[in-house]
Amino acid sequence: MPTTTHAETKSRSTAEAQRSKIVSRAVRVFAHAGYHATPVAQVAEAAGVSPAYVFRLFPGKLALFVAAVQHCYERVRVGLVASAEATDGTTPEEILAAMSDAYVDLIRDRDLIMLQVHAQSACDVPEIRAAVQRGLAELVTAVTDASGADAPSVQRFIAYGQLCHLIVQADLASIDETWAHTLSDGIQHPDEASIPADPGPTRG
Repeated sequence: MPTTTHAETKSRSTAEAQRSKIVSRAVRVFAHAGYHATPVAQVAEAAGVSPAYVFRLFPGKLALFVAAVQHCYERVRVGLVASAEATDGTTPEEILAAMSDAYVDLIRDRDLIMLQVHAQSACDVPEIRAAVQRGLAELVTAVTDASGADAPSVQRFIAYGQLCHLIVQADLASIDETWAHTLSDGIQHPDEASIPADPGPTRG
């Protein structure tokens, strides 16, 4: 049986660390301009590596975008489950409320919202559609298992999250008109003043 050398183990570890870094930077870069308008070279620049190195770790831009989408949904899933485990609440309603608070904190990072929006808009690409479906499947399953809530309650929770996206992205909380209040009143959302303006893709 072949023996893995120390050099091979170190090389694999380095590649995994770089892959993680590239995916993290890809989330931010793709969130800024979406799948179709973002060249791999821009992601490579943000990660501080060459495009050739990116293609060593990913077979193409589509695979990189899919990895970024998966990373995005995983961050949300992990954050919500952690909030469920940390809350003192015991009923499904109390646990979902804790998860809602956690989601509001998560989407202070606009990249999480924007990448989900871009992924949904690119669902005509089968691989991206499949990634969104997987992400939602894992998220819904995790929320259901962690909260013990029934299907209608989980559906409302997911719908609440999508409404939070709309309120934050369209800055509806700042509009003092009846139609805007209809959408935003009673909905907790990140304080716009606490969210830094988007400086564009990270460089270096």
